[in-house]
Amino acid sequence: MNDRRGSGTDPVLDRLREVCLGLPEAIEAMAWGAPTFRVKTIFAMYSAVEHGESGGRASVWIKAEATNQELLVRADPSRYFVPPYVGPRGWVGVYLDVDFSDWDALKELLWDGWRMSVPKKLLKLWDEPPPGW
Repeated sequence: MNDRRGSGTDPVLDRLREVCLGLPEAIEAMAWGAPTFRVKTIFAMYSAVEHGESGGRASVWIKAEATNQELLVRADPSRYFVPPYVGPRGWVGVYLDVDFSDWDALKELLWDGWRMSVPKKLLKLWDEPPPGW
C-alpha cells in the first residue's frame, strides 16, 4: 500500500495533491481510506488502483453539476465515468492513468468543484483561479 501523505510512491496522487492544495483554503483529509480534498465540503477525492472503486484504475472523483457529468461521460467514456456512491449527485470520475496529461482540463473541473464546495464569503473573493495555479 502506498503512503498517501506523499512519499513519492504514487506520482499521480502527488500531482493531484499539488493541484488540489493549490486552491485557496483547500485541505486534505483521509475519509473512507482515501485522500479527499475539501474546503467547507469535499470537492474531490482520489481513488487509487488498489481500492478497486474505479475498475482498477486510478481516478479522481470531482463534484460537478449533473449536466456536466452527462456531457463529459458521453463525449469521452474512456476518460470520464459516473463514480459509485456520489455519481447520482452529479459527480464526475476522471481516470488518471500513468499517461494522463490533460491537467489543464482537470484543473477546470477541480476549479468548478471547488467553487461548489466553498462558503459564499470565500467564493466572493475568487472569481478566477489563483495566479500561477
